[in-house]
Amino acid sequence: MNAEFIEALIQLEKEKGIRKEVLIEAIEAALISGYKRNFHSAQNVRVDIDRETGQVRVFARKTVVEEALDPRLEISLDAAREILPSYELDDIVEIEVTPADFGRIAAQTAKQVVTQRIREAERSIIYEEFADREEDIVTGIVQRSDNRNYYIDLGRVEALLPHAETMPGERFKHNDRVKTFITRVEKSTKGPQVFVSRTHPGLLKRLFELEVPEIYEGIVEIRSVAREAGYRSKIAVATRDEQVDPVGACVGHRGMRVQTVVNELRGEKVDIVRWSEEPVEFVSNALSPSKVVSVDIHEDEKIARVIVPDHQLSLAIGKEGQNARLAAKLTGWKIDIKNESEGTGEATEPEMVEEEKDESPDLDRA
Repeated sequence: MNAEFIEALIQLEKEKGIRKEVLIEAIEAALISGYKRNFHSAQNVRVDIDRETGQVRVFARKTVVEEALDPRLEISLDAAREILPSYELDDIVEIEVTPADFGRIAAQTAKQVVTQRIREAERSIIYEEFADREEDIVTGIVQRSDNRNYYIDLGRVEALLPHAETMPGERFKHNDRVKTFITRVEKSTKGPQVFVSRTHPGLLKRLFELEVPEIYEGIVEIRSVAREAGYRSKIAVATRDEQVDPVGACVGHRGMRVQTVVNELRGEKVDIVRWSEEPVEFVSNALSPSKVVSVDIHEDEKIARVIVPDHQLSLAIGKEGQNARLAAKLTGWKIDIKNESEGTGEATEPEMVEEEKDESPDLDRA
């Protein structure tokens, strides 16, 4: 190695952000192993690379003892004082043992170490980049698929989209562009591993953030999301400016904004309701499009008993209970729905709808 090699390390430090000193120390450590392996040495050695010239030297390290029993590791006090009179017992003496052809081994080892460190640094940079984008939306290109996953090219990394995280009936072909939600980023021996989803409620939230400037600017806020991917979703929105209608902002002129989201989700229906800190109002809004006659809140049991017009009972419950189920998930309340004819009698098992346990991350952090 020579001064040009040191200059190359300085250039790498500027381009890749890998400190020159870290690279040199890693090369020195690798050269110790290289020396012992190539020269069958059991000595304790130290490798020194000159930070200016790049010159490589190897030093055997020996402990000063009264009488050397193992000359590979020890040196007698008399022999040590011939080198330097100030040596005492238990001092360490360094004797240069650089082989004549060690430069070739040093160059090969240095190349391997630098290549490995560059690869590790690039993986670390990519990991940090995508770890910071966890719970964000990304657009990628489908590269291939197998029985379990689609593999999505995100540019600097390939993401895994499990088939279980796609919407019902959704199929992708090679080179299809697709928007996905990053659920987690993990380190692996082959570099960062990015997992994405098309069914996560966070995807719906991020899509609205892209389409609605008022959400991006913080004027309108998505307070909660309930989603049954591929079928129907509900979002509850609030406003920080009373002059702005949060529902209207999300719907857009002639429904253009919400339609863009619906199209991206392959026709998934989206109900947008106004959030309220008052449970009666919030539960009523959440059951949209059904009209609500009254809501009776039971705080201790976290139950909302709802009365709807007779002709709207099936609408309030929804197909296979979907509307009531999503409303319960959106509000966090168990919802007991009855029509006016039934009055306020005791709830029966089929009529009680609870908030389903949601294993997805807290959307307020998304």
